[in-house]
Amino acid sequence: MSRIPQSFIDDLVARADIVEVIGSRVPLKKKGREYAACCPFHHEKSPSFFVSPDKQFYHCFGCGAHGTVLGFLMAFERLDFVEAVETLAGQLGLTVPREGGETPQAHPHAPLLAILEDCARFYQAELKRTPRAIDYLKRRGVSGETAATFGLGYAPPGFDTLERALRLDRQGIDRLKQAGMLSEGEHGRLYDRFRERVMFPIRDRRGRVIAFGGRVLGDEKPKYLNSPETPLFHKGHELYGLFEARKALGRPDRLLVVEGYMDVVMLAQHGLREAIATLGTAVTREQVDLMFRHTAQVVFCFDGDEAGRRAAWRALEATLPQLRDGLDARFLFLPEGEDPDSLVRQEGAEAFRARIGHEALGFDAFLLEELARQAEDDGTPAARARLKTLALPLIQGMPAGVLKDLVLDKLAARVGVSIDRLLPSKERLAPRPQAHERPVRPAEPGRATALRKAIVLLLHYPELAARRAPDPAWAQSPVPGLPLLALLIDHLRSRPTPMGVTLEHFRASPHARVLEAISRLPPPRESEDIEVRERMWLDMLEHIAATHNRARLRQLTERPFAELQPLERQELLRLTTLQSSRE
Repeated sequence: MSRIPQSFIDDLVARADIVEVIGSRVPLKKKGREYAACCPFHHEKSPSFFVSPDKQFYHCFGCGAHGTVLGFLMAFERLDFVEAVETLAGQLGLTVPREGGETPQAHPHAPLLAILEDCARFYQAELKRTPRAIDYLKRRGVSGETAATFGLGYAPPGFDTLERALRLDRQGIDRLKQAGMLSEGEHGRLYDRFRERVMFPIRDRRGRVIAFGGRVLGDEKPKYLNSPETPLFHKGHELYGLFEARKALGRPDRLLVVEGYMDVVMLAQHGLREAIATLGTAVTREQVDLMFRHTAQVVFCFDGDEAGRRAAWRALEATLPQLRDGLDARFLFLPEGEDPDSLVRQEGAEAFRARIGHEALGFDAFLLEELARQAEDDGTPAARARLKTLALPLIQGMPAGVLKDLVLDKLAARVGVSIDRLLPSKERLAPRPQAHERPVRPAEPGRATALRKAIVLLLHYPELAARRAPDPAWAQSPVPGLPLLALLIDHLRSRPTPMGVTLEHFRASPHARVLEAISRLPPPRESEDIEVRERMWLDMLEHIAATHNRARLRQLTERPFAELQPLERQELLRLTTLQSSRE
């Protein structure tokens, strides 16, 4: 199996400008030697997210998110490591090499992705030469530009149109079936799944077509038809329009969740580019997780009838377990007989936005309102007790935090009891600290050891590695952490690189997690002075060398002398002599 050479990854990260990469996705402002922004990984009003061009590293003091340029791409774009490398290399105009000379496939199911792209291009071409389909989209108000943005197409009539148009052999037909584009009838006969429908490509986070939705031009049933589950497509894990929303907005302030493809298309055409759809399924936890990876607020938009409220309730149940501090969910119910498509065409984008602002219910309000209806809450003690019984398990399923506590407070006020009476005795809340209060963490043993200080200093000032070569014996030292320090010094002596580049080099190393944790620690303030820094470094190494010698001497003397190898006996003699001279 081919792999990306580590030397290429090191060069790629060293060559990349982390400020440019992050700044193209998050608005950065210069603050001294660093750049600041509101964190893209949690909701905040004042910037606590900082990017250091010197260290090639980012860190958020609010939520603790931190890492290298590749780490940012993985977190922000939801890419795996190889995808992040390919994305960054593409931005720099580089081709990603593979050891062994193998040509990599961008995806384990690359042939299926390729054939779905062929299908999308075919459908788009068919739309342009089908007046009936063009007229249908014009009647619905869809412009040519919007149709191109979403890659809309048309599936013509015929049972073997794709096979003939794409000129497929038996292997190609098998791939078409595996990709969900062919259905199997009686006697095993295969035929096109989509016929005489406007086609909506469903894209993954990288913009690759993974499935389709199709709508009939008239009132035939079923009105909408989706691709089946395939190796590429799991409808409960995907969101229609998310790729297009991110492409237009980067990280949107909110996502507006609607039910239909056409709702997404028309809202986007009117300027509400944050619209996405759930592919005709009830909202799943996987979809909610995907939403909150790209925004801090989700507004669910449903019909105001009974079916719409049931769908909203299912969405709430999927959302509550993921509503941690900094996130928000709201619920907008439309007038009877209206959907987002018709409503935005009638009243325009600004009125629709105003409707969201004025009419969308907070998740807590919808929760208590709906449960009060289920409990037939008429204000009597029995009804309030029923409300508490229904609501408490749902709220307790939320992640621990201030948001959960505030919702519990609302429930307590609604049923007319104190928070202590609301919760079972074993779960009653301790007095909660005020927002400005910060818990004091006890000092950790060894937290400020010379060894840890040395690693911190070296990560921030890699040029120090050239001041002294590590003792070869440190690589096998019994002192915890010393083999890592020796490895770092040896690596940085030949090429002192910024902290971000160093961390990326050791990503696959057993030391990766330790280095990541230590990278969060600031260097000593006095180390800003070059002479002081160098003196500190050499003093630390002297202290560390003495610690290693004592540990090694103790290790050797604990073994019977007869079992020691000749070199070990020489080492024991040297260390004993050294120890005696110091005493």
